[in-house]
Amino acid sequence: KRLERIRASLADGLQPAVLELADDSHLHAGNAGARDGRGHFRVLIIAEAFTEQSLLHRHRMVYKALGDLMRTEIHALAIDAWAPGELDR
Repeated sequence: KRLERIRASLADGLQPAVLELADDSHLHAGNAGARDGRGHFRVLIIAEAFTEQSLLHRHRMVYKALGDLMRTEIHALAIDAWAPGELDR
């Protein structure tokens, strides 16, 4: 359910061509952030919205799309944010 909320927020906010989301919370058991119930996640997102944006701005765009989830559901988020054509897959 948590992954679905995160995925929906990113999809709605950034309309990505590619969105891969992983829950790495199990790797951080016992971590202070895990104790409050929030999780550790990894995201690969490729979106037209990132074209000609700096890495910092791309991360801010992801945080904005996630909104309150950053305070209520997410303790840590590893972000790979690319514009189409920047990442050979």
